[in-house]
Amino acid sequence: MKSTLTVSAVQQPCDEDRQTNLDFSIEKIHEAAAKNADLVVLPELHLGPYFCQSEDYNNFDLAQTIPGPTTAILSDVAKELDIVIVSTIFEKRAPGLYHNTAVVFDKDGSIAGKYRKMHIPDDPGFYEKYYFTPGDLGFKPIETSIGKLGVLVCWDQWYPEAARLMALAGAEMLIYPTAIGWDPEDTPVEQQRQLDAWVTIQRSHAVANGIPVISCNRIGFEQAPDLATGINFWGNSFIAGPQGEIIISANDSETKLLCCTIDSARVERVRQIWPFLRDRRIDEYGDLTRRFID
Repeated sequence: MKSTLTVSAVQQPCDEDRQTNLDFSIEKIHEAAAKNADLVVLPELHLGPYFCQSEDYNNFDLAQTIPGPTTAILSDVAKELDIVIVSTIFEKRAPGLYHNTAVVFDKDGSIAGKYRKMHIPDDPGFYEKYYFTPGDLGFKPIETSIGKLGVLVCWDQWYPEAARLMALAGAEMLIYPTAIGWDPEDTPVEQQRQLDAWVTIQRSHAVANGIPVISCNRIGFEQAPDLATGINFWGNSFIAGPQGEIIISANDSETKLLCCTIDSARVERVRQIWPFLRDRRIDEYGDLTRRFID
């Protein structure tokens, strides 16, 4: 990783049509480049509303190939602005085979790599198993001109195993494009508990692995099709340092470009004084591969 990196994340609404959302994302990428950012992260599935609130086969028409029309546009933007971009796209891999896929564009416009979301939820309002096949690319960092990026997606952020495997494979930061929000029928107390848990688990990944975390969420209320309910996406995007400290964050409703500097020398020093990887008892962790210990 470079000695210092300027990293950024775009917190934005995604409830308009594809072109409007993409234009907005590109506008924010330009804003990040104007701040000399090396990296910009976009929210999960930022091209449109969160269609997984219902099971509708017509939504498969939203999927694109990789490479495809959107990757071509973002490749040109990355090259023009000399910036690394992390985007997530509803990938059409083959008829009947679709993924929720993060694509990383390097500064020269090339596709540095992709990551297919591994953990797929199936909850009220989040019917992702209907649309997405679990990823098959493993937990492998994507090597770029600015370092090795441990890109994961949304539901992956709750699993310490995913963060650990990325770190063990050499990831120099963890990146979580996200689309998560509240059920408006939940009480304010319950909503706060959920938000606190979400922030805490991701900060813990930074602490346990000694590397920065970028968490990028969307904002705004999105109505569920044919229902009176929907999801209020809670924003609260943040960038945390290697001890879990919040460097910069957004609130639950603001459109914001989060931008800050990461010092790689400090990241290395934190790992030296808190050598969690050294002291792991890997000889005793075999049961982690079991579903449950009866």
